[in-house]
Order: sequence, then structure tokens, then C-alpha cells
Amino acid sequence: MKLSTLGRIVSHDHYPIVRAVRLSDGYERLIIGPPPPDPLGEAVQKVLRDQAALVITLSTERWFLQPFLPPLELLVVGAVHIAQFLVRIANLTNYQVKVIDPRTSFAHKERFPGAQLITDWPDEVLSKLPLSGRSAIVTLSHDPKIDDAALSIALSSTAFYIGCLGSRRTHKERLSRLRQQGHSPDHLDRLRGPVGLAIGAKTPAEIAVAIMAEITQTLRLSCAQQKVSFDDGY
Repeated sequence: MKLSTLGRIVSHDHYPIVRAVRLSDGYERLIIGPPPPDPLGEAVQKVLRDQAALVITLSTERWFLQPFLPPLELLVVGAVHIAQFLVRIANLTNYQVKVIDPRTSFAHKERFPGAQLITDWPDEVLSKLPLSGRSAIVTLSHDPKIDDAALSIALSSTAFYIGCLGSRRTHKERLSRLRQQGHSPDHLDRLRGPVGLAIGAKTPAEIAVAIMAEITQTLRLSCAQQKVSFDDGY
């Protein structure tokens, strides 16, 4: 690997990257972000999905594709009962978890082992974090003062998943508030609410399972539809 290639990978360390090397002459290009539906993009999609390197032939040229993936992270807004179960499941599926809630009566370490606990206001926290296509954000506090400001920041990021707890009526009201803040229909379409796959979940643990299932579905099946940028010419 060229030193310049390594430098570019390090500078984009919060984003999924695939290094493509043409084996005939060692030419390198970086593919930053999920790929489009073209021959090289389809192979890059497989590399990102399988998280494993691959050698392919395009026309008469052989390419080596090598993924560089930042850790998956889950940011949970609201240190509620559901969040306790969600943190456990997310840890088992290799997410780095942050629980964000300014209410210290809810947010204390004894309730959330295995997660980084942050007791500042969520919008202040999220505005300082390098959210990327490997970030999932779930708001669970059910308090608009806490959730809405966090969602406003999340919608301006490239997070691959944004989910919101609440009924359909609550979600409709939430969308109305965010629309009044200037968010476009395309932005609002990114919100998953009510959060989680529709599996008939009732208990906090079941709701956490439904949320993690929807996050996984989005990560594995939807991220490949996003755009890609190519970093050529070095």
C-alpha cells in the first residue's frame, strides 16, 4: 500500500472505505462510502456486506478489493428501560454503544454496563460526534425536549439508521414539529417510527429485539443503495 493511500484511509477513518488495486500494475483507488449499482460497485457492495477482501475480474483486468470499516456504533438517546435491553443486544452484535440522557436519575452506570454513558443534552453531544454511515441513532426518551433536538442533528448526518420510539400518532406529531424546523420530506423519510420491525413486540425486551432487528436489516439490505465517491489520481 502506498503511503499516500494509507494517509487517505486514516483521514477518512469514520467512513466505510474499499481499497481497489489493479493487479496488473498496482494502480490504487479508494471507494469511500457504499457503492452504486455498476460492475465494480456490485463487487464493492459484496466486500462491504461480507466484510472480507475479494479478487474480481472486470473485462480483462483483475482487481483486489480490501475493506476498511470503522466500528459500528449505536447512540441511544434516553436512558429508559428499553435502552437497558437494547444496550445488551447491541453489545452482543459488536456495536460500540453510547447512552445519552441529561437526566442523571435515569442515566447511571449501574443500569448500563457495557455502554459509554453521557449525561449532557443529546443535541450538544451529537453535534460534536463524527456521525457516519456506520452510526445508528435511536431516540427513546419520549420527551420532545430531549428527542427532537437530537433528531434534528441526526437528520443532517449520514447515519445509516435513525429510529424513534412512539405510537403512529406520536410520530405524526413529531414529523410535524421537525417539518416546522425546516427539515425536507426526504430528510423526514429517513426516520423509522414507530421504531423497530413490526413483530408484535410488547415488553421492553421484545421492543429492543425489534429495534435491533430493524437496525440490522437497514445495515445489511439498505446501505448498499447509498451513493459512493471515488478518490482517484495519486
